[in-house]
Amino acid sequence: MAIDTISDMLTRIRNANLVKHQFVEIPYNRMAKAISLILKEEGFIKNFEICNEKAYPYLLISLNYQGKTRKPVIETIERISKPSLRIYTDSKSMPVVLNNLGIAILSTSNGVMTNIKAKELGIGGEILCYIW
Repeated sequence: MAIDTISDMLTRIRNANLVKHQFVEIPYNRMAKAISLILKEEGFIKNFEICNEKAYPYLLISLNYQGKTRKPVIETIERISKPSLRIYTDSKSMPVVLNNLGIAILSTSNGVMTNIKAKELGIGGEILCYIW
Protein backbone atom coordinates (compact mmCIF):
# COMPACT_ATOMS: atom_id res chain seq x y z
CA MET A 1 0.00 0.00 0.00
CA ALA A 2 1.50 3.31 -1.09
CA ILE A 3 0.83 6.31 1.12
CA ASP A 4 1.38 9.87 -0.03
CA THR A 5 3.15 11.27 3.03
CA ILE A 6 3.13 14.85 1.71
CA SER A 7 -0.64 14.85 1.20
CA ASP A 8 -1.07 13.34 4.65
CA MET A 9 1.07 16.10 6.18
CA LEU A 10 -0.78 18.89 4.39
CA THR A 11 -4.18 17.42 5.31
CA ARG A 12 -3.22 17.17 8.98
CA ILE A 13 -2.10 20.83 9.00
CA ARG A 14 -5.28 21.92 7.15
CA ASN A 15 -7.55 20.03 9.57
CA ALA A 16 -5.73 21.32 12.65
CA ASN A 17 -6.06 24.88 11.33
CA LEU A 18 -9.80 24.46 10.78
CA VAL A 19 -10.41 23.48 14.40
CA LYS A 20 -7.74 25.94 15.64
CA HIS A 21 -5.46 23.46 17.37
CA GLN A 22 -2.19 24.82 18.69
CA PHE A 23 -0.14 21.71 17.82
CA VAL A 24 -0.30 18.97 15.23
CA GLU A 25 1.60 15.66 15.13
CA ILE A 26 2.97 14.46 11.80
CA PRO A 27 4.88 11.20 11.22
CA TYR A 28 8.55 12.03 10.74
CA ASN A 29 10.32 11.74 7.40
CA ARG A 30 12.96 13.88 5.70
CA MET A 31 10.47 15.48 3.29
CA ALA A 32 8.12 16.48 6.14
CA LYS A 33 11.07 18.01 7.98
CA ALA A 34 12.17 19.96 4.88
CA ILE A 35 8.65 21.29 4.25
CA SER A 36 8.28 22.23 7.94
CA LEU A 37 11.56 24.12 7.80
CA ILE A 38 10.31 26.15 4.82
CA LEU A 39 6.97 26.83 6.54
CA LYS A 40 8.85 28.11 9.60
CA GLU A 41 11.19 30.31 7.54
CA GLU A 42 8.22 31.83 5.69
CA GLY A 43 6.26 32.46 8.92
CA PHE A 44 3.38 30.04 8.29
CA ILE A 45 4.13 28.03 11.45
CA LYS A 46 5.73 29.10 14.73
CA ASN A 47 8.08 26.19 15.28
CA PHE A 48 8.51 22.44 14.97
CA GLU A 49 10.50 19.78 16.77
CA ILE A 50 11.30 16.12 16.29
CA CYS A 51 9.97 13.92 19.11
CA ASN A 52 10.84 10.29 19.84
CA GLU A 53 8.57 9.76 22.84
CA LYS A 54 6.29 7.22 21.13
CA ALA A 55 7.11 4.03 19.25
CA TYR A 56 7.78 6.06 16.11
CA PRO A 57 9.40 9.49 15.62
CA TYR A 58 7.08 12.38 14.75
CA LEU A 59 7.18 16.11 14.12
CA LEU A 60 5.32 18.32 16.57
CA ILE A 61 4.36 21.47 14.67
CA SER A 62 3.18 24.63 16.45
CA LEU A 63 0.67 26.43 14.23
CA ASN A 64 0.59 30.21 13.86
CA TYR A 65 -2.55 32.33 14.41
CA GLN A 66 -3.29 36.08 14.26
CA GLY A 67 -5.13 38.26 16.76
CA LYS A 68 -7.77 37.55 19.37
CA THR A 69 -9.99 35.69 16.91
CA ARG A 70 -7.09 33.29 16.19
CA LYS A 71 -7.30 33.62 12.42
CA PRO A 72 -4.97 31.00 10.88
CA VAL A 73 -1.94 32.34 9.03
CA ILE A 74 -2.30 29.47 6.54
CA GLU A 75 -5.49 30.28 4.64
CA THR A 76 -5.06 27.64 1.93
CA ILE A 77 -2.69 24.73 1.59
CA GLU A 78 -3.10 22.80 -1.64
CA ARG A 79 -1.29 19.72 -2.99
CA ILE A 80 -0.31 20.12 -6.66
CA SER A 81 1.88 17.22 -7.79
CA LYS A 82 0.46 13.82 -6.83
CA PRO A 83 1.85 10.30 -7.20
CA SER A 84 -0.66 9.68 -9.98
CA LEU A 85 0.13 12.94 -11.80
CA ARG A 86 3.49 14.61 -11.33
CA ILE A 87 3.71 18.33 -12.17
CA TYR A 88 7.10 19.78 -13.09
CA THR A 89 8.23 23.28 -14.00
CA ASP A 90 11.37 24.93 -15.28
CA SER A 91 12.85 28.19 -14.05
CA LYS A 92 11.29 30.22 -16.88
CA SER A 93 7.70 29.14 -16.19
CA MET A 94 7.86 29.19 -12.38
CA PRO A 95 4.39 29.57 -10.80
CA VAL A 96 3.47 32.85 -9.10
CA VAL A 97 1.16 32.22 -6.13
CA LEU A 98 -1.20 35.11 -5.30
CA ASN A 99 1.17 37.75 -6.75
CA ASN A 100 3.98 36.39 -4.53
CA LEU A 101 1.90 36.73 -1.34
CA GLY A 102 1.88 32.93 -1.18
CA ILE A 103 4.56 30.39 -1.97
CA ALA A 104 4.95 27.22 -3.96
CA ILE A 105 7.16 24.54 -2.47
CA LEU A 106 9.31 22.70 -5.01
CA SER A 107 11.46 19.60 -4.86
CA THR A 108 14.55 20.39 -6.91
CA SER A 109 17.94 18.83 -7.55
CA ASN A 110 19.30 21.23 -4.89
CA GLY A 111 16.72 20.18 -2.27
CA VAL A 112 13.29 21.40 -1.22
CA MET A 113 12.80 25.16 -1.61
CA THR A 114 10.28 27.89 -2.44
CA ASN A 115 9.45 29.04 -5.96
CA ILE A 116 11.13 32.40 -5.31
CA LYS A 117 14.45 30.85 -4.28
CA ALA A 118 14.34 28.37 -7.18
CA LYS A 119 13.77 31.20 -9.64
CA GLU A 120 16.76 33.10 -8.20
CA LEU A 121 18.94 30.01 -8.62
CA GLY A 122 17.56 29.39 -12.11
CA ILE A 123 16.43 25.81 -11.48
CA GLY A 124 13.13 24.00 -11.84
CA GLY A 125 11.61 20.95 -10.22
CA GLU A 126 8.47 19.20 -9.06
CA ILE A 127 5.77 21.50 -7.63
CA LEU A 128 4.73 19.93 -4.34
CA CYS A 129 2.17 22.42 -3.02
CA TYR A 130 0.86 25.99 -2.91
CA ILE A 131 0.44 27.82 0.41
CA TRP A 132 -1.07 31.21 1.15
